[in-house]
Amino acid sequence: MNESTEQKPDAAPGTRRPGGRTARTRAAVRDAVLTGLAAHGYPGLTVEYVAEHSGVHKTTLYRRWGGLEGLVADALALAGEDSWSPPDTGSLEGDLRALAHEVSDAFADPGAAAAPTAFVGAAFQSPRAAEALHAFYVERFSRCEVVVTRAVERGDAPAGTDAAAVVRAVSAPLFLRLFITREPVDGAVADQAAQATLAAVRAGAFTAPTQ
Repeated sequence: MNESTEQKPDAAPGTRRPGGRTARTRAAVRDAVLTGLAAHGYPGLTVEYVAEHSGVHKTTLYRRWGGLEGLVADALALAGEDSWSPPDTGSLEGDLRALAHEVSDAFADPGAAAAPTAFVGAAFQSPRAAEALHAFYVERFSRCEVVVTRAVERGDAPAGTDAAAVVRAVSAPLFLRLFITREPVDGAVADQAAQATLAAVRAGAFTAPTQ
């Protein structure tokens, strides 16, 4: 259920706002959006729900976020401002395995997985949510590229390996099972994804072909 309005938020989603009361308001709104997505999914989320559960007046929500799509987009943008960093196990195999397990572990608990699953669902229904989800994963994957850079420097991966392609490849089969085929994902599946990606890296599948 989408709310439409011609009003625009004061700042684009993802723009860092000052601390203090403004930051607390943004966090409260984000928490309400996450709670609503987990409980009702994107189709059941409303601006009225966010207002009630955040303590922020509906008029303020429309003025600053422009409506439901802006609220969801900003919740994703705020999630992307965390301090998460990729694993550093000392080997490419260990790093890829750790990355794969982070994905599987994140969706192992249905309660914890409800909100991120709803974000993905929202991206199929809202162009603005789709843009925000794309930006979130572009930024998150870019942080992960260092695991491949380190591997090349150690001689653990061929020179010229496409780091962006590798970090996407390790999570791609997991997201396929989670969101497309709706199959279970566990530690064994995560290990399989990591091992398949590692084998492809070592075979040179992610390096540019020589001319």
